[in-house]
Amino acid sequence: MNRKGARATISDVAKAAQTGKTSVSRYLNGELQVLSADLKQRIEHAIAALDYRPSQMARGLKRGRTRLIGLIIADITNPYSVDVLSGIEAACRAQGFTLLVCNTNNEVDQEQHYLQLLSSYQVEGIVVNAVGMREEALGRLQQSLLPMVLIDRKIPDFACDVIGLNNTEAATVATRHLIDQGYRALLFLSEPLGLVNTRQERLEAFVSCARDRHDLITESAEVALTDADQLEQVLLDFYQRHRGEPAAVLVANGALTLQAARALRRLGLNWGEEIGLLGFDELEWAELAGVGITTLKQPTWQIGYAALEQVIRRIEGDNAPVSEQVFSGELIVRGSTTTR
Repeated sequence: MNRKGARATISDVAKAAQTGKTSVSRYLNGELQVLSADLKQRIEHAIAALDYRPSQMARGLKRGRTRLIGLIIADITNPYSVDVLSGIEAACRAQGFTLLVCNTNNEVDQEQHYLQLLSSYQVEGIVVNAVGMREEALGRLQQSLLPMVLIDRKIPDFACDVIGLNNTEAATVATRHLIDQGYRALLFLSEPLGLVNTRQERLEAFVSCARDRHDLITESAEVALTDADQLEQVLLDFYQRHRGEPAAVLVANGALTLQAARALRRLGLNWGEEIGLLGFDELEWAELAGVGITTLKQPTWQIGYAALEQVIRRIEGDNAPVSEQVFSGELIVRGSTTTR
């Protein structure tokens, strides 16, 4: 019998069943036809008596498989990322994989650390939830030779599958809604564009949608998420320039929508009355904030699920050219975009 408190080994099971380790391995691998009925019963009783639990990782490594998937995430507190994570986990359960989550907390040096860590665990593939991830951090991901899928972002000059929102379609739907509601001065508000394709695509669609409307004034501004003073000034200047005419703000993501809503409150500007407000990403508090905030909801759970399915296809040998899979968003109209 094994030592008290120690985990039982396959040698302990073999000893208790009065057989060799090879026979126990065959039993565990389902090769029951080569074992006698008496031997199968002895091994079964020994496993139960010792509470033996085989190491799934060790068994997987012998077959060249660990069934582990790594997820690198920039900010696990971001509501978008939480919903995406839920979809990835559901797909892992359905496909029989285990997920290892690495939250970099937007620390650039952590990407390299986690790539090395996931490699040491012999994960079979990696999903990268790149929302909020810095450009220099994204560049480091190219060092991995493992099957990889990016969520929400593309990396310049890096051929990799991407899953995300149809940004052009979504921004067009949002902009047209504001125009149809009678707003004639529109501000596209974003975090610094940099090389972030999602922000660029949303801005380009906003500009394109309004290009032929001569009765429309369109502006754009880039504000760091943590710069509350600049955000207040941008919003106040926009409101004062267009006081007396219907004006609205289109915010490029959920995190910035929250900060914009806070800034408007501090300025004493009520959305849906003095100014219109529409934000990308559906947030739990949006329907409870004043008259409610109109949002462009992303199918985040479905995006996460699809990302995991795609990385598994690559793991299983799919050599098709890299692709971009996009999903449509849903406009949820509330009081913040009702002109009065």
